[in-house]
Amino acid sequence: MADKALVAMSGGVDSSVAALLMRRAGYDCVGVTMKLYEGQTAADSRTCCTADDAADARSVAVRLGMPFYVLNLKEDFDRDVIAPFVGTYEAGATPNPCIECNRRLKFSRLWDKCVPLGCAVMATGHYARVERRDDGRWLLRKAVHGEKDQSYVLYMLTQDELARTRFPLGALTKEQVRSLAAENGFLNAHKRDSQDICFVPDGDYAAFIRRYTRKEYSPGDFVDERGAVLGRHKGIIGYTVGQRRGLGVAAARPLYVLRKDMAANAVVLGENERLFSRRLLARHVNLIPFDSLPGPIHCSARVRYSQTEQPATVTQTGPDELEVIFDEPQRAVTAGQAVVLYDGDLVLGGGTIWETEGP
Repeated sequence: MADKALVAMSGGVDSSVAALLMRRAGYDCVGVTMKLYEGQTAADSRTCCTADDAADARSVAVRLGMPFYVLNLKEDFDRDVIAPFVGTYEAGATPNPCIECNRRLKFSRLWDKCVPLGCAVMATGHYARVERRDDGRWLLRKAVHGEKDQSYVLYMLTQDELARTRFPLGALTKEQVRSLAAENGFLNAHKRDSQDICFVPDGDYAAFIRRYTRKEYSPGDFVDERGAVLGRHKGIIGYTVGQRRGLGVAAARPLYVLRKDMAANAVVLGENERLFSRRLLARHVNLIPFDSLPGPIHCSARVRYSQTEQPATVTQTGPDELEVIFDEPQRAVTAGQAVVLYDGDLVLGGGTIWETEGP
Protein backbone atom coordinates (compact mmCIF):
# COMPACT_ATOMS: atom_id res chain seq x y z
CA MET A 1 0.00 0.00 0.00
CA ALA A 2 1.36 3.43 -0.95
CA ASP A 3 2.29 5.87 1.81
CA LYS A 4 -0.30 8.57 2.34
CA ALA A 5 0.83 12.19 1.98
CA LEU A 6 -0.79 15.39 3.15
CA VAL A 7 -0.15 18.14 0.58
CA ALA A 8 -0.49 21.70 1.89
CA MET A 9 -2.11 23.48 -1.05
CA SER A 10 -2.21 27.27 -1.11
CA GLY A 11 -3.89 27.53 -4.51
CA GLY A 12 -0.67 28.67 -6.14
CA VAL A 13 1.25 26.91 -8.87
CA ASP A 14 4.06 25.74 -6.57
CA SER A 15 1.97 23.67 -4.17
CA SER A 16 -0.12 22.39 -7.09
CA VAL A 17 2.96 20.99 -8.83
CA ALA A 18 4.18 19.63 -5.49
CA ALA A 19 0.94 17.62 -5.38
CA LEU A 20 1.49 16.43 -8.94
CA LEU A 21 5.02 15.26 -8.18
CA MET A 22 3.97 13.48 -5.00
CA ARG A 23 1.32 11.62 -6.99
CA ARG A 24 3.91 10.70 -9.61
CA ALA A 25 6.17 9.41 -6.83
CA GLY A 26 3.46 6.95 -5.89
CA TYR A 27 1.97 8.63 -2.83
CA ASP A 28 -1.72 8.44 -1.98
CA CYS A 29 -2.30 12.18 -1.57
CA VAL A 30 -4.78 14.32 0.35
CA GLY A 31 -4.92 18.05 -0.42
CA VAL A 32 -5.57 20.53 2.39
CA THR A 33 -5.91 24.30 2.22
CA MET A 34 -5.66 26.32 5.41
CA LYS A 35 -8.30 29.01 5.82
CA LEU A 36 -6.38 31.60 7.79
CA TYR A 37 -7.78 35.01 7.07
CA GLU A 38 -10.58 36.70 5.17
CA GLY A 39 -8.32 37.80 2.33
CA GLN A 40 -9.21 39.74 -0.78
CA THR A 41 -9.85 38.28 -4.20
CA ALA A 42 -7.03 37.31 -6.49
CA ALA A 43 -7.99 40.11 -8.86
CA ASP A 44 -6.97 42.88 -6.53
CA SER A 45 -4.39 41.36 -4.22
CA ARG A 46 -1.06 39.58 -4.36
CA THR A 47 -1.70 37.75 -1.09
CA CYS A 48 -2.52 34.16 -0.31
CA CYS A 49 -5.54 32.85 1.62
CA THR A 50 -8.26 34.18 -0.70
CA ALA A 51 -11.48 32.39 -1.67
CA ASP A 52 -10.12 32.14 -5.21
CA ASP A 53 -7.00 30.40 -3.89
CA ALA A 54 -9.07 27.68 -2.24
CA ALA A 55 -11.04 27.20 -5.44
CA ASP A 56 -7.82 26.90 -7.46
CA ALA A 57 -6.43 24.34 -5.02
CA ARG A 58 -9.63 22.33 -5.20
CA SER A 59 -9.57 22.32 -9.01
CA VAL A 60 -6.04 20.87 -9.02
CA ALA A 61 -6.95 18.25 -6.42
CA VAL A 62 -9.95 17.16 -8.46
CA ARG A 63 -7.81 16.97 -11.60
CA LEU A 64 -5.32 14.75 -9.75
CA GLY A 65 -8.02 12.58 -8.22
CA MET A 66 -7.18 13.63 -4.65
CA PRO A 67 -9.52 14.15 -1.71
CA PHE A 68 -9.50 17.81 -0.74
CA TYR A 69 -10.32 19.65 2.47
CA VAL A 70 -10.38 23.27 3.62
CA LEU A 71 -9.28 23.52 7.24
CA ASN A 72 -10.48 26.52 9.26
CA LEU A 73 -7.53 27.77 11.27
CA LYS A 74 -8.60 31.41 11.51
CA GLU A 75 -8.69 31.45 15.33
CA ASP A 76 -5.28 29.78 15.49
CA PHE A 77 -3.89 32.24 12.96
CA ASP A 78 -5.20 35.22 14.88
CA ARG A 79 -3.82 33.94 18.18
CA ASP A 80 -0.47 32.56 16.99
CA VAL A 81 0.47 34.87 14.10
CA ILE A 82 -1.49 38.12 13.97
CA ALA A 83 -1.55 38.91 17.70
CA PRO A 84 2.22 38.28 18.12
CA PHE A 85 2.85 40.33 14.96
CA VAL A 86 1.02 43.29 16.53
CA GLY A 87 2.67 42.76 19.90
CA THR A 88 6.13 42.71 18.37
CA TYR A 89 5.51 46.01 16.58
CA GLU A 90 4.17 47.53 19.80
CA ALA A 91 7.37 46.40 21.55
CA GLY A 92 9.49 48.25 18.98
CA ALA A 93 10.71 45.33 16.85
CA THR A 94 9.83 44.22 13.31
CA PRO A 95 8.39 40.68 13.05
CA ASN A 96 8.37 38.15 10.22
CA PRO A 97 4.86 36.65 10.29
CA CYS A 98 5.52 34.20 7.45
CA ILE A 99 8.14 32.42 9.56
CA GLU A 100 5.73 32.27 12.49
CA CYS A 101 2.97 30.93 10.23
CA ASN A 102 5.29 28.13 9.14
CA ARG A 103 6.40 27.47 12.73
CA ARG A 104 3.01 27.59 14.45
CA LEU A 105 0.58 26.46 11.77
CA LYS A 106 1.79 24.87 8.54
CA PHE A 107 4.33 22.46 9.97
CA SER A 108 2.68 21.86 13.33
CA ARG A 109 -1.03 22.64 13.73
CA LEU A 110 -1.94 21.60 10.19
CA TRP A 111 -0.12 18.31 10.64
CA ASP A 112 -1.68 17.66 14.06
CA LYS A 113 -5.17 18.17 12.74
CA CYS A 114 -4.59 15.90 9.75
CA VAL A 115 -2.90 12.96 11.48
CA PRO A 116 -6.33 11.24 11.71
CA LEU A 117 -6.28 11.10 7.89
CA GLY A 118 -3.51 8.51 8.17
CA CYS A 119 -0.81 10.55 6.46
CA ALA A 120 2.82 9.48 6.82
CA VAL A 121 4.42 12.63 5.35
CA MET A 122 3.54 16.20 4.45
CA ALA A 123 4.56 17.98 1.23
CA THR A 124 4.63 21.70 0.48
CA GLY A 125 5.58 23.87 -2.48
CA HIS A 126 8.62 25.43 -0.84
CA TYR A 127 11.88 25.57 -2.77
CA ALA A 128 14.25 23.75 -0.44
CA ARG A 129 15.58 20.22 0.14
CA VAL A 130 15.49 17.74 3.00
CA GLU A 131 17.91 14.85 3.31
CA ARG A 132 18.93 12.30 5.96
CA ARG A 133 22.49 12.03 7.18
CA ASP A 134 24.14 8.63 7.63
CA ASP A 135 23.72 8.87 11.40
CA GLY A 136 19.97 9.38 10.98
CA ARG A 137 19.86 13.14 11.57
CA TRP A 138 17.72 15.16 9.17
CA LEU A 139 19.21 18.12 7.30
CA LEU A 140 17.79 21.14 5.49
CA ARG A 141 19.50 22.41 2.35
CA LYS A 142 18.92 25.29 -0.02
CA ALA A 143 17.07 24.73 -3.28
CA VAL A 144 19.30 23.77 -6.18
CA HIS A 145 18.46 27.02 -7.98
CA GLY A 146 19.27 29.84 -5.60
CA GLU A 147 16.99 32.45 -7.14
CA LYS A 148 13.92 30.71 -5.68
CA ASP A 149 15.45 29.31 -2.49
CA GLN A 150 13.13 29.59 0.53
CA SER A 151 15.29 27.98 3.20
CA TYR A 152 15.41 31.28 5.14
CA VAL A 153 11.77 30.90 6.23
CA LEU A 154 12.23 27.21 7.08
CA TYR A 155 15.19 27.36 9.48
CA MET A 156 12.86 26.69 12.44
CA LEU A 157 11.94 23.15 11.34
CA THR A 158 12.66 20.56 14.04
CA GLN A 159 14.00 17.06 13.53
CA ASP A 160 10.50 15.58 13.87
CA GLU A 161 9.13 18.05 11.33
CA LEU A 162 11.96 17.53 8.85
CA ALA A 163 11.53 13.75 9.09
CA ARG A 164 7.96 13.95 7.83
CA THR A 165 8.37 16.83 5.35
CA ARG A 166 8.90 16.58 1.60
CA PHE A 167 9.85 19.46 -0.73
CA PRO A 168 9.30 18.10 -4.28
CA LEU A 169 10.33 21.39 -5.94
CA GLY A 170 13.81 21.57 -4.41
CA ALA A 171 15.65 20.81 -7.66
CA LEU A 172 13.35 22.69 -10.07
CA THR A 173 13.29 26.18 -11.53
CA LYS A 174 10.16 28.29 -11.51
CA GLU A 175 9.96 27.95 -15.28
CA GLN A 176 10.00 24.15 -14.99
CA VAL A 177 7.25 24.29 -12.38
CA ARG A 178 5.03 26.46 -14.58
CA SER A 179 5.67 24.19 -17.57
CA LEU A 180 4.61 21.13 -15.58
CA ALA A 181 1.46 22.93 -14.46
CA ALA A 182 0.59 23.96 -18.02
CA GLU A 183 1.27 20.48 -19.41
CA ASN A 184 -1.16 19.05 -16.89
CA GLY A 185 -3.90 21.57 -17.51
CA PHE A 186 -3.74 23.40 -14.20
CA LEU A 187 -5.73 26.64 -14.30
CA ASN A 188 -3.16 28.35 -12.08
CA ALA A 189 -0.16 27.53 -14.29
CA HIS A 190 0.55 31.23 -14.91
CA LYS A 191 -0.89 32.63 -11.70
CA ARG A 192 1.37 35.28 -10.21
CA ASP A 193 3.14 34.55 -6.94
CA SER A 194 1.77 35.92 -3.69
CA GLN A 195 4.11 38.61 -2.42
CA ASP A 196 2.34 40.44 0.36
CA ILE A 197 1.47 39.44 3.91
CA CYS A 198 -2.02 38.01 3.62
CA PHE A 199 -3.54 40.12 6.39
CA VAL A 200 -1.83 43.36 5.25
CA PRO A 201 -2.42 43.28 1.47
CA ASP A 202 -1.76 47.00 1.00
CA GLY A 203 1.51 46.90 2.97
CA ASP A 204 0.31 49.54 5.44
CA TYR A 205 1.25 47.79 8.68
CA ALA A 206 0.52 50.77 10.90
CA ALA A 207 -3.04 51.15 9.59
CA PHE A 208 -3.65 47.43 10.06
CA ILE A 209 -2.39 47.57 13.66
CA ARG A 210 -4.64 50.52 14.43
CA ARG A 211 -7.65 48.65 13.03
CA TYR A 212 -6.74 45.46 14.86
CA THR A 213 -6.10 47.05 18.27
CA ARG A 214 -8.66 49.84 17.89
CA LYS A 215 -6.07 52.11 19.43
CA GLU A 216 -4.42 55.31 18.36
CA TYR A 217 -0.68 55.62 18.84
CA SER A 218 0.36 59.05 20.06
CA PRO A 219 2.63 61.32 18.03
CA GLY A 220 6.09 61.85 19.47
CA ASP A 221 9.48 63.28 18.72
CA PHE A 222 12.01 62.48 16.06
CA VAL A 223 15.35 62.93 17.80
CA ASP A 224 19.01 62.63 16.87
CA GLU A 225 21.43 60.40 18.78
CA ARG A 226 22.15 63.22 21.26
CA GLY A 227 18.44 63.63 21.99
CA ALA A 228 17.91 66.87 20.09
CA VAL A 229 14.38 67.12 18.67
CA LEU A 230 14.27 67.09 14.85
CA GLY A 231 10.52 66.96 14.31
CA ARG A 232 7.34 65.04 15.16
CA HIS A 233 6.37 61.51 14.16
CA LYS A 234 2.82 60.28 13.61
CA GLY A 235 2.91 57.21 15.86
CA ILE A 236 5.90 55.03 16.65
CA ILE A 237 4.47 51.82 15.15
CA GLY A 238 4.65 53.41 11.69
CA TYR A 239 8.46 53.29 11.47
CA THR A 240 11.06 50.58 10.96
CA VAL A 241 14.85 50.52 11.19
CA GLY A 242 16.44 51.74 7.96
CA GLN A 243 13.39 53.70 6.82
CA ARG A 244 14.08 56.94 4.99
CA ARG A 245 10.88 57.81 3.13
CA GLY A 246 7.89 59.40 4.80
CA LEU A 247 9.75 60.94 7.72
CA GLY A 248 8.93 64.54 6.83
CA VAL A 249 12.07 65.90 8.49
CA ALA A 250 14.14 68.55 6.71
CA ALA A 251 17.89 67.99 7.02
CA ALA A 252 21.07 68.82 5.16
CA ARG A 253 21.75 65.10 4.59
CA PRO A 254 19.37 62.14 4.27
CA LEU A 255 18.21 60.76 7.62
CA TYR A 256 17.16 57.21 8.44
CA VAL A 257 15.46 55.48 11.35
CA LEU A 258 18.24 54.09 13.56
CA ARG A 259 16.13 52.74 16.40
CA LYS A 260 12.97 53.36 18.41
CA ASP A 261 12.81 54.37 22.07
CA MET A 262 9.45 52.93 23.05
CA ALA A 263 9.58 54.22 26.64
CA ALA A 264 10.09 57.79 25.43
CA ASN A 265 7.86 57.38 22.35
CA ALA A 266 10.79 58.70 20.31
CA VAL A 267 12.19 57.67 16.93
CA VAL A 268 15.95 58.12 16.69
CA LEU A 269 17.23 59.35 13.32
CA GLY A 270 20.73 59.47 11.91
CA GLU A 271 22.83 59.21 8.79
CA ASN A 272 23.22 56.04 6.76
CA GLU A 273 26.60 55.04 8.18
CA ARG A 274 25.06 54.83 11.66
CA LEU A 275 22.80 51.98 10.48
CA PHE A 276 25.61 49.42 10.35
CA SER A 277 26.02 46.75 13.02
CA ARG A 278 28.69 44.10 13.42
CA ARG A 279 27.26 42.11 16.33
CA LEU A 280 23.84 40.71 17.18
CA LEU A 281 22.28 38.42 19.73
CA ALA A 282 19.57 35.98 18.67
CA ARG A 283 17.12 34.00 20.78
CA HIS A 284 14.41 31.40 20.13
CA VAL A 285 17.18 29.37 18.53
CA ASN A 286 16.74 26.26 16.38
CA LEU A 287 19.79 24.30 15.21
CA ILE A 288 19.50 21.55 12.61
CA PRO A 289 22.69 19.49 12.01
CA PHE A 290 23.47 19.46 15.76
CA ASP A 291 21.74 19.98 19.11
CA SER A 292 24.14 22.76 20.11
CA LEU A 293 27.21 24.44 18.69
CA PRO A 294 30.43 22.67 19.74
CA GLY A 295 32.21 26.02 19.92
CA PRO A 296 32.58 29.20 17.85
CA ILE A 297 32.14 28.48 14.15
CA HIS A 298 32.81 30.57 11.08
CA CYS A 299 29.92 30.34 8.62
CA SER A 300 27.67 32.69 6.68
CA ALA A 301 24.58 34.45 7.98
CA ARG A 302 21.58 36.18 6.50
CA VAL A 303 19.53 38.77 8.43
CA ARG A 304 16.72 39.25 5.93
CA TYR A 305 15.10 37.16 3.23
CA SER A 306 16.51 39.12 0.30
CA GLN A 307 20.07 39.43 1.62
CA THR A 308 23.06 37.50 0.34
CA GLU A 309 24.70 35.59 3.19
CA GLN A 310 27.63 37.33 4.83
CA PRO A 311 30.63 35.72 6.60
CA ALA A 312 30.34 35.70 10.38
CA THR A 313 31.53 33.96 13.53
CA VAL A 314 28.76 32.41 15.60
CA THR A 315 29.01 31.41 19.26
CA GLN A 316 26.32 29.78 21.37
CA THR A 317 26.22 31.91 24.52
CA GLY A 318 23.38 30.07 26.24
CA PRO A 319 20.89 27.23 25.76
CA ASP A 320 18.69 29.54 23.67
CA GLU A 321 21.04 32.34 22.58
CA LEU A 322 23.51 32.90 19.78
CA GLU A 323 26.06 35.68 19.31
CA VAL A 324 26.77 36.51 15.68
CA ILE A 325 29.74 38.73 14.82
CA PHE A 326 30.03 39.62 11.13
CA ASP A 327 33.37 39.98 9.41
CA GLU A 328 32.07 43.30 8.05
CA PRO A 329 29.31 45.50 9.53
CA GLN A 330 25.83 44.90 8.10
CA ARG A 331 23.21 47.52 7.35
CA ALA A 332 19.86 47.82 9.17
CA VAL A 333 20.03 44.64 11.23
CA THR A 334 16.59 44.68 12.82
CA ALA A 335 15.30 43.20 16.06
CA GLY A 336 12.40 40.81 15.45
CA GLN A 337 13.70 39.55 12.13
CA ALA A 338 15.44 36.18 11.71
CA VAL A 339 19.14 35.51 11.39
CA VAL A 340 19.73 32.26 9.49
CA LEU A 341 23.08 30.46 9.39
CA TYR A 342 24.55 28.53 6.46
CA ASP A 343 27.51 26.34 5.61
CA GLY A 344 27.40 26.42 1.82
CA ASP A 345 23.94 25.11 0.94
CA LEU A 346 23.44 23.49 4.36
CA VAL A 347 21.14 25.36 6.77
CA LEU A 348 22.71 25.30 10.23
CA GLY A 349 19.73 26.93 11.92
CA GLY A 350 18.95 30.39 13.20
CA GLY A 351 16.99 32.49 15.64
CA THR A 352 15.15 35.74 16.21
CA ILE A 353 17.35 38.86 16.34
CA TRP A 354 17.08 40.24 19.87
CA GLU A 355 19.57 43.08 19.98
CA THR A 356 22.30 44.61 17.83
CA GLU A 357 25.50 46.50 18.42
CA GLY A 358 27.19 48.99 16.13
CA PRO A 359 30.63 48.87 14.54
